[in-house]
Amino acid sequence: MTNNNNPEFLLFVQHGWADTGNSIGRLARAVANPETIITVPSLGLIKTFISIEPLVQKIEQIANEIIEKYPNTPLKIIGHSMGGLMWLEVLNRNPQWWSKVHSLILLGSPVGGSNIARIIDPLGIGIGTAKCMGKDRRLIAEKIAQQIPTLSVASDIDMGTDGLVTVENTKFDYANWILVSDIPHSAMRSHPQMIPIIQNFWANPQLGSPPKIDYESYCINRLRSLPGMTDTDYRNFERSQTIADFADGTTISTWTNSVGVNHVYVGKTNQQCLYAGYVGLIQRGKLRRAIAKLVKDIAEVKQNIS
Repeated sequence: MTNNNNPEFLLFVQHGWADTGNSIGRLARAVANPETIITVPSLGLIKTFISIEPLVQKIEQIANEIIEKYPNTPLKIIGHSMGGLMWLEVLNRNPQWWSKVHSLILLGSPVGGSNIARIIDPLGIGIGTAKCMGKDRRLIAEKIAQQIPTLSVASDIDMGTDGLVTVENTKFDYANWILVSDIPHSAMRSHPQMIPIIQNFWANPQLGSPPKIDYESYCINRLRSLPGMTDTDYRNFERSQTIADFADGTTISTWTNSVGVNHVYVGKTNQQCLYAGYVGLIQRGKLRRAIAKLVKDIAEVKQNIS
């Protein structure tokens, strides 16, 4: 039984879109020790379709009340999918909590901006939670991960996607990153394989490594930063045409689908895909110019790239 007078940790666990706290609550109870106070807010399944902002405010209110009650107790945070995104927003608004946070774990969270959400709301006009789900939160996540040990877990069930969130969506600098296989997106919130992953990270929480300076990282970061770029899966990488290659075997290739949407890939000459993204029809000219400039810039700064 938890000692509520002197708990070892406060564990905040958050479900995501179209969900309640039941499944992820079972995961929380499976991973936490008896000296942990577990908080699993159930925000309302229907409400997760409407707007993220009131949900973020609710999480913040609940967390603040508990933290005020236990001001000297360290925090652990687990968020599944949109639950991870909401906690990024909460932490970004409350940097005074960062020194208290033992670790942050994101399970299948589309930190780079959900590609499904961008398909639903391509113009970002605010169709339910799609606009907020499609937001790129990498800068927020990277700022947090430089101060809080952070683990992002992705799953690949089919060519770079867990069925809802792409593998690329879960990647950001300064975080620790783990890729598992054959676990569908919804199952990550309660899958037994998550238990040792979480507990191992808790046993030795470390800050992630700073970003590498090499050809592939330089290309990926430049492409991700383009307006309108959406991370996608790898399934059409083999159909793409190489348009640039570099000294270490890194390649840039492109492919256009049947409706004219331009895809870009960073890979290796051994046909390994390292990054996949696409832009909408109105940005395809900008993508061509951006790739040309990227290749030119690499030629000029290659002495600084390992």
